[in-house]
Amino acid sequence: MIPLKASTPAEVKLEYYQKTGPAEIRLGYFQQDDSLFKEALKLARQCQAAVVCAGFTPQTEGEGRDRTFALPAGQTDLINAVAEVNPKTIVVLTAGGNVETETWLKNVPVLVHVWYPGQEGGQALAEILFGHTTPSGKLPATFEKRWEDNPVFHSYYDEDGDNKVFYSEGILLGYRHYDKHKAEPLFPFGYGLSYTQFAYSNLVLSAPFMKPGKALSVSLDVENIGHRPGKEVVQLYISDLESSLERPVKELKGFQKVELKPGEKKTLEFIITEKELSFYDDRVNRWKAEPGKFEILIGSSSRDIRLRQQFELR
Repeated sequence: MIPLKASTPAEVKLEYYQKTGPAEIRLGYFQQDDSLFKEALKLARQCQAAVVCAGFTPQTEGEGRDRTFALPAGQTDLINAVAEVNPKTIVVLTAGGNVETETWLKNVPVLVHVWYPGQEGGQALAEILFGHTTPSGKLPATFEKRWEDNPVFHSYYDEDGDNKVFYSEGILLGYRHYDKHKAEPLFPFGYGLSYTQFAYSNLVLSAPFMKPGKALSVSLDVENIGHRPGKEVVQLYISDLESSLERPVKELKGFQKVELKPGEKKTLEFIITEKELSFYDDRVNRWKAEPGKFEILIGSSSRDIRLRQQFELR
């Protein structure tokens, strides 16, 4: 982005390379309308709560091309200005992934990430904001605090221009990277808030060990201990405690979504087989499950582990 002053010429040099496909390039400008900005702040002062819709459009984000990690020009200023005059400011973010939030998230009490919700997205959002529906979505990715924290930060771009990009993160994708390096994400994989609360209890394994070719049953109780009906996504991770090769600290191996009324409790069951314990061994070019100790971890997100118990593959 190039800042421009009124009536002042600016020299711009643009180099563009298109190897395949139709050539496409766009030039545009952003001009903040101070009258609309002031009107937004005037309305925010008068309201019980303010909703700021921010994010990207088909012109600024799409498949097959990169976009900035920062929000489009002017949006951060608008969020902070509205939050300053109305402490009950809700930010509704439309984006296909994470964005830079360090400069404004601490100033707002509510963030709703709606991705690209489609034709009925407005109706769904209204039902959540007005309390008619309890939110139950969970993040399918880890959101980093800064772009520099992303596991591909040092290898995504072809900085030396040799048209080669290396997958330096290896098997440590997403939450696996943050677990391995003990890095604190902004929002972890599987994260999502609700208008109610859920309690996990009574983790039971059908046996303390598992034999090759057999299965292990894992059950637990989930109870809605809040005052609103809601849905919870229960996540099962497995940690290989005795692997001969590097493995992630834990890996998601199953999840279930359960709907509960206030005070209602249900028992969930997962079935674990050798498939869930296996990894690809490039030394012998096949998938294998090594005998040894494993740990079952049950959580509401990859960082919110509620129950755990070990077993052995013999």
